[in-house]
Formats: sequence, C-alpha cells, structure tokens
Amino acid sequence: MKFSTSYFNYCVLSLTVGLLISSCKKDGNPNNLPDADASKYAGTIDGYNNSDEVASANLIAYWDFDGTNNEKISGAAPTTAAGNSFIDGGVKGKALSLSAGYLYYATQFAKFKTDVFANFTISTWVQILNNGSKKTMVFQLARPGIFNGNINFILNTQSFPASNTDELKINPTFTAVSGGMQDNVNTKRDNPGDANYFPYLTPKIGASKWTHLLLTYEGTTGVFNIWADGIRVGAFFSRGLGTALFKSYEPSEVIIGGNYNVIPGKSVSTDVSFAAMTGRIDELKVWNIALTDAHIQAIYKLGLAGK
Repeated sequence: MKFSTSYFNYCVLSLTVGLLISSCKKDGNPNNLPDADASKYAGTIDGYNNSDEVASANLIAYWDFDGTNNEKISGAAPTTAAGNSFIDGGVKGKALSLSAGYLYYATQFAKFKTDVFANFTISTWVQILNNGSKKTMVFQLARPGIFNGNINFILNTQSFPASNTDELKINPTFTAVSGGMQDNVNTKRDNPGDANYFPYLTPKIGASKWTHLLLTYEGTTGVFNIWADGIRVGAFFSRGLGTALFKSYEPSEVIIGGNYNVIPGKSVSTDVSFAAMTGRIDELKVWNIALTDAHIQAIYKLGLAGK
C-alpha cells in the first residue's frame, strides 16, 4: 500500500500533538507552583486587607480609640484625661473626640527609649478646624519638666480662622542630639526654577472631614517628611546629620491633644501658645522605621475604605 507524503506528514503531526497532550496531562504543573486562591485577593488594596497589616512587624504603639484610650501594644492606660469621649463614625469603628481635652500617659514606653528609637513614622487621622488663636498638639513624646518634647506633632491652627477649611499649617518638630530643635512645615519654599523650590501644598480640613496626617524620619539620612492625604507636603525635609539627628531622650511620656502647659498642675513654662485640642483623632500609630511611599499610599487608601 502506498501512502502520500501529505498523509505521512499528517500522521507524524497527529502523533506529536498526541504526545504533547499526553505529557501535559501527566504533569500540568512542572514547576510545582502553588494554586492561587482568588478569595485572598478580593477586596484588598495594594495587597493589604486592612491597615493593620502595613509594616506590622515595626509597629511599636497603636491607639485605635475603639471604645478605649489604652495603647494596644503595651496596654498602657492614660494617667489623667480631660474633655475626652468616643464617637461613632471613626475611620475604623469609634474615634476619640476631644473638647478642649487631652490624654496624658505618665509612662516611659520601652519602645521609645533612646537606644531603640532612632527612626519613626507617626500616622493619624484628624477632624480639626483652625481657630485663629492657638496651636494644636496632636501628639507629643514629652520630656518631663521641659516644654519641647522629643517629638511634637504640631498643627498651626492659630494661622487661620475657623472659616478657612482649605488650609492647614503642619509644623512638627523634634529634639536633636545637640539638644536643639529641628522642624519642617508645609509652605512655599523659594521660587519655581530654584534648586530648593517646593510649592505650598495643604490638605482640606473640616469638623466632619477625616484628614490623614503622617510624619516620617530616617535616622541615617536626617530626612524628615510631612504627608497629608497621601501627598508629601513638607518643604524643609533635609534636617542634617551629626548633632542635628533626632534623639529620643529619656525619660519620656506621651500626651495626646496637648502638652504639659495645658494640663492642670503640670505647666513647665509661661508659654500660652497652645490650647488643649478640640477635634477628633483616630488610628494613631507609631512605627520604628520610616515607612516607604508605597506604605503611606496604602495606609491612606485603606483608611478611605474604612480598612
């Protein structure tokens, strides 16, 4: 029997395809890749289910204010408090509401000691208004008997009247190795085309608008950044090395919503530029690293989603 060349080629091709199919059936996963569970990624933002997953290994202090003023990691409760309550409608669950109020923790947090706290990120959500007369201290890593703390998360709410909800001056400071203060602020720096030009960037605020504020400090570079609603806004971020670097002096205490001068019986100077905070705070977190841009974007987006 004779076979045409075309018929022969067809048979060879069929046999080859058959072998390939058989081979695939025998081992359809030659690299032993794990099966992907689609449900694990449903509803995630930048790969996270919620903000608690972001850099969780480096989180050293966390106040969720979900019905408690205790710091969650250490369990520390405030020593004294005033003008404080909880409200529904926080970024996640309840939030802290302050009416000329504060929380004071006369506690040396172990994770804020000098030898373990050289870098930091502080993140929080606030509902705040300008007041035209007094500054607001959102968070202070205070030094007993001293006006300026190791970290002072200051809002210059005295800069504008309450009717101005389009601008917020953010002016955090920290204590340096030298004992002096370093700061940053969201303001216009120099002019377009200049080497150090930085535009004036500001978040919108409001009594019922949650605004995300975040500080990062990198101890090896001396870079101190301010972020507002996912955007870097601080104009003076390079704060120097050597004696200009941050130092977390001991002992230290924590004050939320004020400084020593707003706490009866604790005043350390005649300075009256601050008032106890009126506004709301939620999801206050401190890490011992400077979070990356990707981390910061994720925290902001997760917060908007209530996660």
